[in-house]
Amino acid sequence: MTVTVRFAPSPTGHIHIGNARTALFNALLARQNQGQFVLRLDDTDTARSREEYADAIIADLRWLGIEPVRIERQSARVALYDAAAEKLKEAGLLYPCYETPDELDRRRKRRRARGLPPVYDRSALKLTSEERAALEAEGRKPHWRFLLPNFESDPFETRRSDVTWMDLCRGEQAVDLASLSDPVLQREDGTYLYTLPSVVDDIDLAMTHVVRGEDHVANTAVQIAIFKALGAEPPVFGHHNLLTTASGEGLSKRSGALSIGSLREQGLEPMTVASLAVLIGTSEAVEPKADLDALAASFDLSGVSRAPARFDPADLPALNARLLHHLPAGAVRDRLVALGVPADKTEAFWAAVSGNLERFGDAKDWWQVVSGPLTPVIEADDAEFLKTAATVLPAEPWDGETWKAWTNAVKAETGRKGKGLFMPLRKALTGLDHGPELARLLPLIGRQNTLDRLS
Repeated sequence: MTVTVRFAPSPTGHIHIGNARTALFNALLARQNQGQFVLRLDDTDTARSREEYADAIIADLRWLGIEPVRIERQSARVALYDAAAEKLKEAGLLYPCYETPDELDRRRKRRRARGLPPVYDRSALKLTSEERAALEAEGRKPHWRFLLPNFESDPFETRRSDVTWMDLCRGEQAVDLASLSDPVLQREDGTYLYTLPSVVDDIDLAMTHVVRGEDHVANTAVQIAIFKALGAEPPVFGHHNLLTTASGEGLSKRSGALSIGSLREQGLEPMTVASLAVLIGTSEAVEPKADLDALAASFDLSGVSRAPARFDPADLPALNARLLHHLPAGAVRDRLVALGVPADKTEAFWAAVSGNLERFGDAKDWWQVVSGPLTPVIEADDAEFLKTAATVLPAEPWDGETWKAWTNAVKAETGRKGKGLFMPLRKALTGLDHGPELARLLPLIGRQNTLDRLS
């Protein structure tokens, strides 16, 4: 059996870090099992679904390193849902109901007043064909409910009917179908709610595992019942905890909070975002992973906490810096060349500056320091000192020992030492009072640039 998982966002907005957490959990599960990751765009909400959001979702996943083996759109699969609905109707498991929302609300209130749970009483099952015809003659159109298997033979005499599953994140779970209303699967206009298309797609696309947020736990028992009604074996389910903002608020695509696109625009590395998104709220320590394979190696769904996890974007810069500090030059060579660093200098340049980067884009500023043009910072009291330093500047070629040899010579010539020696040189050579080790930077700056900046 090939492990097959899916990520099923609605293209009604930009995906945020919470959505990405679900996508990453699925992608990592597939990697651990040499399985397949499918992107399913739940675009049946034609009023809100937009192609630009679908394109953005695909781009965001690609940025995170996730490449689906296939992309499916629910809008192209309606015939499958129609066929499944007909099968359930023929079996008497999908039945027409004609109550208005107001009528249903009044019934729920009456049941509560009698101390009964506010579940649907299945009164539509008692309608005769004549009564249904009369209601339709009034202009009413039916919505269709799935008859839950929570009774022996009489649907009006429900009994405890536990649906159980072993959840990959939460352990053994049980839901009593007798505590639930028969769910509406099809609206009056013939369109489908989320539940039926999701089950039909999971069957047709041979999903073996469904990993999603814990807000779907309540749907699972009903979906398992629908799987079985359609003659299919349910997949393995896992429901992970949800991410919130640092202040504990829920995430929303509509608000745009912590969207993947906005994090990318901040210059963060994709693996920084992925590492925090996956490891926060788990038993694993949060540390930056070099790639998805490394993240998969430390990923365990059973270690996911049940409590919501707070995603604080303030944690990202330091995590991003740690990731960059440990990246080998070969991993960023092409990106450095794109910034203007000559190919033959990428390794030496990265060794010099990577420890001072918070974002990769900062490397461009350091290359400007190396190559110029640059305005040196020279204090009046240091002008003569720097001219003297220029007179003892070693001849090229330069290497990692040149800085030490030069500063020793300057110290011997001027008598300066410590900060009084090093800071004027740093400010003249880089225009800054901080930065990478000059022992590594000096050979990249070169002798002529150094002389120009000392004068």
